[in-house]
Amino acid sequence: MIMVVALALAGAVQGGVSSSAHAEDGGRQLLFYNHAYGVLDRETADAIEHSAYLRDFANFQVRTTTGSGGQTWTGRYLMGRETYIELFGIGDVPGKDGTLGATGMGISAEREGDLATVIARLRELGIGDPVEFRQTRDFGDGVPVPWFDAVFTTEEYDLFGAWGMEYRPEYFADPRGNTEPAAYPGDVGRERYLSDGYRDHLMRNVTGIRLAVTARDLENTLPLLKAGGFAVRSLPGGGAVAKGGGTTLRFDAVPLGQGGLRQVEMSLNRPVSYRHEERIGHSALVVGPGSRAVWTFGDQDPQK
Repeated sequence: MIMVVALALAGAVQGGVSSSAHAEDGGRQLLFYNHAYGVLDRETADAIEHSAYLRDFANFQVRTTTGSGGQTWTGRYLMGRETYIELFGIGDVPGKDGTLGATGMGISAEREGDLATVIARLRELGIGDPVEFRQTRDFGDGVPVPWFDAVFTTEEYDLFGAWGMEYRPEYFADPRGNTEPAAYPGDVGRERYLSDGYRDHLMRNVTGIRLAVTARDLENTLPLLKAGGFAVRSLPGGGAVAKGGGTTLRFDAVPLGQGGLRQVEMSLNRPVSYRHEERIGHSALVVGPGSRAVWTFGDQDPQK
């Protein structure tokens, strides 16, 4: 993960759940699903970390990352062509972001300069002072490299935070990032950032995320999704669905203490004729039949 939710941000947001005007008027989508993360019970996190099946199913890795201010986090990653998912156990992330049920999501620009347009759109939507931040990464030599620029709508959150982001040219220029050459002028896209290791596995991309979040956290997220060009609609019970760029984001509004990562949908590099269910801790990954996999999380025990 790119641990930016540990930041202190600023302000309060008023937002609705009507569709994005920018999506409706045919405006170009500016931000796309990049990755999401969830903090799971220790038993499930450890089962994921040591799963032989996941190492075959996806471009899977476990790593510790050092970000701005020397802050570190240890995640389990399933990396696709353009998108990925990041999973933590309790305490793998500093502060309240490492508590059971904490979640986060980054949506990113594909073209240089699009994040600035998103920030302007946020102001149009009534976010008078969007919170801007630059994340760095330390590859182990103590010299931070600019990683990406980010924007938040508010510093006030319960256990879910979302941010818009744009990768920095300095990061692409650093050979330690193992990134790909630009495919077009101004390319700061997700496919360039991620390796082609996904080709050697079954998982291709994350196509859907379902998160349970508080009403306040959802309200603070909707303006960012709209500014990025997602089409947003409300759900009975106060939730919302946002669609754009081939990914569906579903948010269930729940009381504080009942949130968390609920489900991840993934596309496959090739269709399979079988149905395989892999139990991993308190989760179930169902692969096939066809070109789809669904990973469902639940029944987690914070004591485990």
